[in-house]
Amino acid sequence: MNLPPLRDPHLNYRYRRRLHVVRVLLALSVTFAIISLFELPHSGWALVSTVMVMGNLPHVGGVLDKGRQRLLGSLLGAGWGLLLILVPLSPTLVIPLGALIGIGAATWLTFGSRHGYSGLMFAISLLLVIGAGNQELDVALWRAFDVLLGTLVGIAVTALVLPQKATDMMRFLLADNLERLARLYQAHTESTHAPDVDTQRLLKAASKLLVKQRNLVDAIHRERRLRRDELDELISLQRRMLSTIELLLETHWTTRAGHERIAAMVGLREEQFRLASELDTLAYQVRTGQPIDVAISPFDLQRHAELACNARSEDGRVLFSPSGYLWLNRELARLAQALVSQLGSLERLPSRRLRRASGRSRFIADRTEPVQGEQENERQP
Repeated sequence: MNLPPLRDPHLNYRYRRRLHVVRVLLALSVTFAIISLFELPHSGWALVSTVMVMGNLPHVGGVLDKGRQRLLGSLLGAGWGLLLILVPLSPTLVIPLGALIGIGAATWLTFGSRHGYSGLMFAISLLLVIGAGNQELDVALWRAFDVLLGTLVGIAVTALVLPQKATDMMRFLLADNLERLARLYQAHTESTHAPDVDTQRLLKAASKLLVKQRNLVDAIHRERRLRRDELDELISLQRRMLSTIELLLETHWTTRAGHERIAAMVGLREEQFRLASELDTLAYQVRTGQPIDVAISPFDLQRHAELACNARSEDGRVLFSPSGYLWLNRELARLAQALVSQLGSLERLPSRRLRRASGRSRFIADRTEPVQGEQENERQP
């Protein structure tokens, strides 16, 4: 049974930028409807708060943490502002000085910590409540209420309307990266004397995907499906695979004589194509939430040992590039097997929801060529 289109995680990932725009507009519409229906005073602050809190809540894991920080910072900031207004002294000095003391304390306590966003929301909410420093109590109360209303609407819409799960995004980024690594590995055996522009683009894209995965670690950890150490290991293995492929690109063409020796190794090209195909299969299993059961075939280097060890140039110098090239191929296969083992050990990685959604094959595009809008999605967090 397939999921309805709007619940399809593949669709949500592919069109994540558009869906985020829809959520922002929907949250603003809900806020505007509430303030119009109840004719709330100073209601503009509710709209401002809604836009402000929607900017950096793309994932459920981020919502759970940032939402708590925003609410905590907003409540404390609004409460401190109300307390300053209620002080029975001249507001000319008490309110500005009290605001500076509060903001300074919040900045000091949250500096360099993961709660820095609470400090920011504390300062913003406090300044919204006290205004120019001479507000009446009813004005401060309404501003505090409007700030909290806008914050709650933004959090609710982000968490409930087509939410983006960081764990799903990690799966898709991992699958995208494995497909790029497979394309790079297969392409390097067919390239010219130096990596072409397309190869350089793929290398850069793979590096960007690793950065994006790293940025998701905290959000995924808060979704309680994968631990930080498990995610760190997955990213580390991908980085080492990418570095190995970069070395393969260089070693393949170190010298013309070395390249000819490599090209003469019977059966090596077939082993390389098989490994590239296995990486593609692994990417598909990750993308669709299947159990990870890919068998990575080890490289048989022994049959190429004579060609590699006895390689010499025309002037009699020993050529080390063929031996290094063989070792790098074996190392890439070993890293791929380690990645398969790591993924297979993650009991919560397979997803029945993704398997059901994978029946909607039009959203699992053939990634041999970049899908429409891929370059736009490269810029997304």
